[in-house]
Amino acid sequence: MNAIAPAVSRKQRIATELKELLTLAGPIMIAQLATTAMGFVDAVMAGRVGPRDLAAVALGNSIWIPVFLLMTGTLLATTAKVAQRFGAGDQPATGPLVRQALWLALLVGPLAAAVLWFLAEPVLRAMKVEEALIEPSRFYLRGIACGLPAVALYHVLRCFSDGLGRTRPSMVLGICGLLLNIPVNYVLIYGHLGFPALGGPGCGWATASVMWFMLLGMLCWVNIARVYKPSALFSHWELPDRRVMGALVGVGLPIGIAVFAESSIFSVIALLIGELGEKVVAGHQVALNFSALVFMIPYALAMAVTVRVGQALGASRPRDARFAAGTGMAAALAWACISASAMLLLREHIAALYTRDPEVLALAASLLVFSALFQFSDGLQVTAAGALRGYQDTRATMLITLFAYWGIGLPVGYSLGLAHWLQEPTGPRGLWQGLIVGLTCAALMLGVRLTRSARRHIRLTQLKNGA
Repeated sequence: MNAIAPAVSRKQRIATELKELLTLAGPIMIAQLATTAMGFVDAVMAGRVGPRDLAAVALGNSIWIPVFLLMTGTLLATTAKVAQRFGAGDQPATGPLVRQALWLALLVGPLAAAVLWFLAEPVLRAMKVEEALIEPSRFYLRGIACGLPAVALYHVLRCFSDGLGRTRPSMVLGICGLLLNIPVNYVLIYGHLGFPALGGPGCGWATASVMWFMLLGMLCWVNIARVYKPSALFSHWELPDRRVMGALVGVGLPIGIAVFAESSIFSVIALLIGELGEKVVAGHQVALNFSALVFMIPYALAMAVTVRVGQALGASRPRDARFAAGTGMAAALAWACISASAMLLLREHIAALYTRDPEVLALAASLLVFSALFQFSDGLQVTAAGALRGYQDTRATMLITLFAYWGIGLPVGYSLGLAHWLQEPTGPRGLWQGLIVGLTCAALMLGVRLTRSARRHIRLTQLKNGA
């Protein structure tokens, strides 16, 4: 009996940690799936209008999503810092921190909106996108720009709530946002209730209205719910504190750049494909949109791992932090097995949800094969990055991500897909093969970095306790 007791104990520990992770990650998963489902709804409803409308939304997404992720990634340091204070039993200290994060959001939100409003068209022209797609893409992006100030503030409040281990608000508001997005899309795309028919670009203005709705909802929730009262978030207001905001930016900006580096490589590929015609762009968008939908599961796990690692470190339990990171990585790998199998077996059926055009459908189904292959490396790299955010080890993550995606993935993809250096170019298929290479390199390097960070924190805690 004594010989098997440690194994049973370890299984119980894994089961307990997995339960804690999924308790946190479950609502985040639903919230992220609801948010990504808005993109799915946009793509489906725009695709029903025609390939040009779907292509305009695809090109618009390739520009605004990296800007959005750079902005929200910069604010993501709030989660780890709140989690550490909460784990240390000092919830009142989270209030002043979050107020400074809100000041930061008031700066970066309008800045991101201005970038979309004024620079979208020059970027599209610089990438030699088809002339017929430039105007609808620009109009779509200007709609999105109107919602970015709201989503920046919403994201800080969401990070605050997540750091306290309260992930339900983002789930409820995400579902409500999705339910609101569908009828507003219908009104603006097809022209009802006195509004003109805007076609696919109407999705951008619908998304902006949903962003403001979600901000108002989160403000009400945080202000009313009792669990947030010890933080006294809205009891008073300080002027911007350069020291606190500098610390947030010091941790958050590398996160934003790392997330931007990953997402922008997908966007650059979409823009490079733009000169190949609207049907190629549409097929790429179908595969990318569904991949993003599936990616929300490991992304939610990564956010939960950030919280678990941060809270364990705040409570001076670095071994528990390492265990939480390892359990999260294992869960992401298990999900990759499921998602990859589903994509390989059902790729034609998945593509048919988006389009009836046979050329678009065939290309999308073939690209979903490559998407299935990078599920493993993508899940591992995002979970490792989430754990490293919990350790507030973000600069190395940024450098690794930039090197893997831009130094390896994009050059390999360009050489296979568009250049004549190694072989006859294979178009979007070669570019997606480059993605697989880049993501695999990122997963390996981030895994090594996570191992080293975990060991360093354990040694530091041992030295501190020994002293």
